[in-house]
Amino acid sequence: MSELKINPFRHEYFLGYINQVFPQYVKVHFPSSILLNGFTHFGEEFNGGLVGSFVIIEGDKNGFLGRITELSLPESERLSLNEKAFQTSDFHPTGKIEILLSFDLYEPLKVKKGLTSYPNIGAKVFVSSGELVQEYMSRFGAKDGESSIPIKLGHLVSSPSTVVKVNLQSVFGRHCAVVGTTGGGKSYTVSKLIECLIETGNNAILIDATGEYNGTYDGLETIEIGDGTHVFHYSQLTIDDLFYLFRPSTKVQAPKLMEAIRSLKIVSLNKGVSLFKKVSTPNTLNVQTKIESDLLKKSGSDKRPYEEFYFRNISKIENEFSNFNIEKLTYQITEECVWDTGARTISGVRTTIHEEWGGRNDGDVSHCISLISRINNIINNATYQNIFGFKKDLDEKDLTKTIDDFILSEKKILRLNFGNIPFDFQVREILANSIGKYLLSKARQGQFNPQKDSINKPLVVLIDEAHQFLNKTVKDEYFEVKPLDAFDSIAKECRKHGLFLCIATQMPRDIPQGTLSQMGTFIVHRLINHNDKEAIANACSSANKNTLEFLPILGEGEAILTGVDFPMPIIMKFDKPINEPNSQTPSLNKRV
Repeated sequence: MSELKINPFRHEYFLGYINQVFPQYVKVHFPSSILLNGFTHFGEEFNGGLVGSFVIIEGDKNGFLGRITELSLPESERLSLNEKAFQTSDFHPTGKIEILLSFDLYEPLKVKKGLTSYPNIGAKVFVSSGELVQEYMSRFGAKDGESSIPIKLGHLVSSPSTVVKVNLQSVFGRHCAVVGTTGGGKSYTVSKLIECLIETGNNAILIDATGEYNGTYDGLETIEIGDGTHVFHYSQLTIDDLFYLFRPSTKVQAPKLMEAIRSLKIVSLNKGVSLFKKVSTPNTLNVQTKIESDLLKKSGSDKRPYEEFYFRNISKIENEFSNFNIEKLTYQITEECVWDTGARTISGVRTTIHEEWGGRNDGDVSHCISLISRINNIINNATYQNIFGFKKDLDEKDLTKTIDDFILSEKKILRLNFGNIPFDFQVREILANSIGKYLLSKARQGQFNPQKDSINKPLVVLIDEAHQFLNKTVKDEYFEVKPLDAFDSIAKECRKHGLFLCIATQMPRDIPQGTLSQMGTFIVHRLINHNDKEAIANACSSANKNTLEFLPILGEGEAILTGVDFPMPIIMKFDKPINEPNSQTPSLNKRV
């Protein structure tokens, strides 16, 4: 920067004096209304003292950057207001300035986090150079000694000539939320962020809820979900996911479903061969657990071979994945409906045999009829088959393998198009949660952390229309409430693992408060609803009341950019992306 730009306290930029100091803002007295006029100096245009303009305050040890939020005239001068007086008289306005950040007086570009001091009464106020503000913004989020190239996102609303360049670490490093009402420019902002990630060589997975991000991004791979070509194979679902799908009641159905899953895993591990236990026990006629037709037949079978095999392979049986033949599940549930102990007549005496299962328990079978019917309907439903591949073998078209291949490839963006997935039966929410769980598991294993392995790369997960997937629960008349909280866990624990979350929603009030509070960066477009504004105000500490007052009047593409790594909120207009999303509203004015 030239000497002119480095020195923000030039006489040519003078506006007025501080006359009142409060913890969050100060008040300024302008000796003349002429000082508020805009002007041009050395080729740069200055807005003067307009509301929204940036100003510099000269303190004793520190300088302060602020924004004018209010202008007014003294009561005595208001009484003489008329058109002629404005042309011939000089007024003495007062203003309110929101203090945004402080900096070292002798090193103006050295920003200090937090306010350690305040300006004194009588401190001078100067209009700020746009280039100085631009220089501040480009340094937000950059770590000492770390080389980084700021990415251009747009320009300031109050000064279109001032470009907003920021470090992407400050945007995504602590998770990011893009919020705003319909038509505010939220989708364009997400597309712009995708292009910035590509430009900086980062990897991202986009969950496209409506199919609107169908542009030709560099390094893009698109996966269409719902037509059966690519599936999230049921064997990669967790047991909890199966419970979400099948919704067993808690008293009888849930234990029987869990036991049936264990039995089918045992069948799979033992490759369909019956379990034998070579023992010599008097009067014991049955020393095996029968496996026939890929089912574990418990009625009248010996428990001991089962128990021995179970405890020998407990880690494989009790793992979280559904690696068994799901087409046998309903039959196995019926096989689980037996009495816990067997009975046999030995030497004329009816004896209880604790080492064997008893015969069929018709009461349990009747309780499980609704569960069996529900499972049959789901695994034979064409929609579910096209998403979870209940009738398919695990192959290269599985989404988990596609995600693994993408992470190791040179591709930059993996777009998962949810546009063709129906909204029935909460299948969209369950699928998105399953993908989140898979990524969460990989993050916990350190597969996105370059510190664990130099070939690892951080990953950003972008979720459009996040209110469709977050803060959701699975519940019905008999099934207890189960939260779909994979992305909530990602927000809370995965920043240090190199997995970052970026959510976009028009209804921040529907996002879990715990998830919203973990968002380190907010890009807030126009918000009108009181509850939406309150949700942002509660989660975003640096966007104070004065800044949030701009939300209802923001124009299309305009937003407040604020966060942990932004010492001050930035009211800016995002540049249009090269790949514009297909989110235009159809016109009602066209004649047929």
